Amino acid sequence: MIHDIFMPALSSTMTEGKIVSWVKSPGDKVSKGETVVVVESDKADMDVESFYDGYLATILVEAGQEAPVGDAIALIAETEEEIAQAKAKGSSGLSTPPPESPPKKEEKQPSQAPATTATATATAPSSTNGKSNRIVASPRAKKLAKQLGISLNSVEGSGPYGRIVAEDIEKAAGKTPTPPSIPTQTTQPPKPTQTPTVAPATPTPAPVTAGETVPLNTLQKAVVQNMVATLQVPTFHVGYTITTDELDKLYKKLKPKGVTMTALLAKAVAVTLEKHPLVNANYSEQGIRYPQSINIAIAVAMPDGGLITPVLQNADKVDIYSLSRTWKDLVDRARAKQLQPEEYNSGTFTLSNLGMFGVDRFDAILPPGQGSILAIGASSPQVVATPDGLLGVKRQMAVNITCDHRIIYGSHAAAFLQEFANLLETDVQSLTM
Repeated sequence: MIHDIFMPALSSTMTEGKIVSWVKSPGDKVSKGETVVVVESDKADMDVESFYDGYLATILVEAGQEAPVGDAIALIAETEEEIAQAKAKGSSGLSTPPPESPPKKEEKQPSQAPATTATATATAPSSTNGKSNRIVASPRAKKLAKQLGISLNSVEGSGPYGRIVAEDIEKAAGKTPTPPSIPTQTTQPPKPTQTPTVAPATPTPAPVTAGETVPLNTLQKAVVQNMVATLQVPTFHVGYTITTDELDKLYKKLKPKGVTMTALLAKAVAVTLEKHPLVNANYSEQGIRYPQSINIAIAVAMPDGGLITPVLQNADKVDIYSLSRTWKDLVDRARAKQLQPEEYNSGTFTLSNLGMFGVDRFDAILPPGQGSILAIGASSPQVVATPDGLLGVKRQMAVNITCDHRIIYGSHAAAFLQEFANLLETDVQSLTM
């Protein structure tokens, strides 16, 4: 029998994908669950596995080329005798239409923002007769299951399309789920900067010739689609000026230990969100969805254009040192396009920082599926009046929150910012406890 490998939908906004590279060559033997091709999604390069044993008979879409989601990109023959038949089928342009995507299971965490990415395995066909008894799991979940001796057959997935994620394996093993991607080795702190930074490196655009039109890459197309979608959401902005003297002192003290300013700001936001859960919520047709966790997404510019938001999951519960190590790991893998979907699509609240460029204040655009985003400007010395009526110099930064006005009102945003400012100005030491 001859089977098609289809271009998978790796995100909810993806309409076409680009082949990064073929891991297998025509004629190579392929095992079920083995990676066959690497496809570029709007956020990362994803491995696409085969659901069949057989031989890669012919490649229909070469590396570097694009194909619409659902189109056949290669053919697999179950036997060597069928390879010639598959090649003839590929040459004639015939392929079997992809089956409908399996229905989503009822989400166990309805409060999380709608997933912007689905795994490659979620949209690929399970079999030609429509059976859906295959096991779909993330690479991290597979590795963890092997380490803990857990059978994937006995685990119910909570990810998109019933996909098994690492948290499901930990639950099956009776362990409390922990945030992913916390490396065990201590990493070096980033180079010092004068203002709080979020993206450690400034992207360098590729040289262009005057008058030329450069096509958008996959990531840039996804950003366009997301930004257009946000135009339908009624938003408002609230600004606040925060004195950062105490924050700067704490950062200077913790920086030699590998703590980043990004982690401090994310931790402070997460702790504040604990007291203001509505600001961490998001709108749905059924009502207001309150997440079960506080996951802070942080905007990072990609070197080749576009934007990605790696997520510090459970930022309110993870200690500041682990958050810093996790953040460096996330940024490194984001720029290498190696993040897993749950590492960039599970954010419940977003931070965007242009302070490292000297920007004093700006408005951020609300990400799809979230209720709020906080824009952070530069921290700089300002002449201010002291309580005793004299003049003094303090370091201050302006922050500006953008909220979905369907669920969050001005008083909610103002109360959140007031609490956030009070934490950074008077109780910032508590972030290390």
